[in-house]
Amino acid sequence: MQNIEEKLSEISGGDPAREHVLVCAKQFKTSWVELGRALYAVWKDKLYRGWGYGDFDAYTSKEIGIKKNTSMKLLKSYYFLEKEEPQFLSQYQNSAEQGEQAKLPGLESIDLLRKAKEGKQLDSDDYQNLKEAVLKGKEDGEVKKELTSMIRQREELDPEEAWERKRGTVIKRFVSTLRSLNEELKSSKIVSAQLIKEAEALLRKLESEIN
Repeated sequence: MQNIEEKLSEISGGDPAREHVLVCAKQFKTSWVELGRALYAVWKDKLYRGWGYGDFDAYTSKEIGIKKNTSMKLLKSYYFLEKEEPQFLSQYQNSAEQGEQAKLPGLESIDLLRKAKEGKQLDSDDYQNLKEAVLKGKEDGEVKKELTSMIRQREELDPEEAWERKRGTVIKRFVSTLRSLNEELKSSKIVSAQLIKEAEALLRKLESEIN
């Protein structure tokens, strides 16, 4: 795989947006937000197609040299900040443009905050406390410990809610697996149509449990 410098040299004088992503990739460790912003534009407008790639994962893997898990984390974390914390994002951008060294939260910390928000793992007060710690630039490891402690305390205070959440998670995982297997059974035709109908009926019952 070519390194980023080789790629930049190869497309020098070409597409400015494509060059910009590569420049941001070189600075990934110090400013993941800029790479997240650039990749979000590439993903949203499907720019990678004009650069000879069939899909976004192929582009990030072959041209930028990052795995799917990392590229998705960058996209989701940047979009989370844009949606939930636009003021923070704007302040960071202004500081960067003025050449100031702004404290940037770690990618892992923002990803944890995003998951806590989307999964409703914390009550509003705990979420606010975690958010403040993250945006002030607390180390990723410390943020993870703090989140784990908050979740544990919440489960101890409300074991019934914790049990319901665990129940829902297990059922969702089972439904996902059963749906995949059922599709395979239908395409391969290795069992009777009646058995497939029974599996689909079970799927509907389980889905109603989740709802």
